[in-house]
Amino acid sequence: GAEVGIEEAQDVGRLLGIEFELEKAAAESVTALAEQVSAWAEGGTHFVVADLPADALVQLADAIADQDVILINASAPDDSLRGAFCRANLLHTFPSDAMLTDALGQYLAVKNWRKVLVLQGPLPEDALMVEAFRRAAQKFGLSIVAERQALLTNDPNAREQSNVALMTEGVDYDVVFVADHGFEIGRYVPYQTSLPRPVVGSAGLVPEAWTWSWDQDAGAQLQHRYESKALPYRMNSGGWAAWEAVKAISSAVVRTKNGDFNAMKDFILGERLNLDTVKGNPGSFRSWDHQLRQPLLLATPDAVIARAPFTEFLHETNDLDTLGIDAPETSCSF
Repeated sequence: GAEVGIEEAQDVGRLLGIEFELEKAAAESVTALAEQVSAWAEGGTHFVVADLPADALVQLADAIADQDVILINASAPDDSLRGAFCRANLLHTFPSDAMLTDALGQYLAVKNWRKVLVLQGPLPEDALMVEAFRRAAQKFGLSIVAERQALLTNDPNAREQSNVALMTEGVDYDVVFVADHGFEIGRYVPYQTSLPRPVVGSAGLVPEAWTWSWDQDAGAQLQHRYESKALPYRMNSGGWAAWEAVKAISSAVVRTKNGDFNAMKDFILGERLNLDTVKGNPGSFRSWDHQLRQPLLLATPDAVIARAPFTEFLHETNDLDTLGIDAPETSCSF
């Protein structure tokens, strides 16, 4: 995704006499990454697209806090990165768990599927996703009728946690919400529930920053540019977030007409940024937690079913802020 973004920036740069370059690095420790970022900063590179888990992102942001460097998170959805562990030098083009579950919450409210059975996988990320969905349910008037743990196991003593029919018995619900980042349990839930009900979350209808089947707003053209470099892989949410991060940086260079770090930083975080998301609404970074505003896609493996936010949910300043943590609720303090 970043490579596609750089190629697009280079096309524009050739017309304006601006050069864009992408460098890559990987390391076994945050300390080694910090050393690499510091070396880049000394050479004039001030923006880094990061594909790291939440704890490593926070450590890296702290390690380089005294340098003129902005990290852009392109893969971690953790709400804590936009809340208690937010950092002034950390931006997010990848959507948060709160945004993703709010997109589903809006859809369920619009469809009037208000009674939800929650199945939670064994990973810590699954627990965070369920926590975010609880907030979304309260926000959009949904009722969680039960929460049940799901395990992938052959242990006969754990049949009620591994057998989908048993896990979904004994309660009435309109829809099943699955949180399963391991992608081992959720894929068995559709068509095996005790009641004939739709499945959403990690399986069935999934909220995404990007999916290959989005073909509006020049989405098909972006997908083709990605596939020309990455076949047989298709662009996913992480690829889109990396592409969008590079687009934000290159837009700042073009609009400020120089490579001054502070000028670019002010533009990216300011009200003048009008970033093409290729999903309809333009994106910009929220001042209170540095999360990129963006529409989200609700998709099956083969098609986009809906796009959030929905017209039924309005905001006093920007309807994209109906997705995720709004300014009055934020726990972020830079």
